[in-house]
Amino acid sequence: MITVTLGTIPYRFNRSIVWLKALLDSGVIDEPVFIQYGTSDISALINHPLVTAEVAVTQAKLKAMVERSRFVISHAGQGSTRLIAASQTRFVLLPRLALYDEHVDDHQLMFARSVASRGVHHCTTFEALEQAILNPPALCPPSLFEGPKLTAYLLKCYPERSIVNSSAPWYSHLLLRQARRSYFDCSIVVRHDKSGMVTHDF
Repeated sequence: MITVTLGTIPYRFNRSIVWLKALLDSGVIDEPVFIQYGTSDISALINHPLVTAEVAVTQAKLKAMVERSRFVISHAGQGSTRLIAASQTRFVLLPRLALYDEHVDDHQLMFARSVASRGVHHCTTFEALEQAILNPPALCPPSLFEGPKLTAYLLKCYPERSIVNSSAPWYSHLLLRQARRSYFDCSIVVRHDKSGMVTHDF
């Protein structure tokens, strides 16, 4: 089985649906396919005998589907990538591109390129996706996203007392608690470059 997850943002990822249809029609994909399609137009595949599709799934269900799959195709969202990498299932990233109005910018492509050196493969062309399905890439390291958390790193560098505004301590504490639960609580690799500056790779 192949699992495809396209995310749930309000931008359609119809290019991926067109490519999947072509791969199914040509027989390159000849096994069951589960697609989490979000806002993308699934009409071309909704009645295909090999396709099961849902708008959105829980994280627990996505994890279960990924673990049952031979191969996974995912948009290049950091959360999805982390979940799939931890499952030790072969996968490839298909970054959303601003060129096709699939996202507001090309941060997914930037992310995919940044983790390529760590064994995560991505495709930007139909031909590359076809080859990835026929010859799945090797498993990426299970420890890929086990680095320190960005918020934990920043709190270590800048203790809570140093960022609390004395004129509005309640507001600063609120922001701090919100940050700890925020999107930025993701895994990173932190390093010091030759100039001594701290940089990070998402």
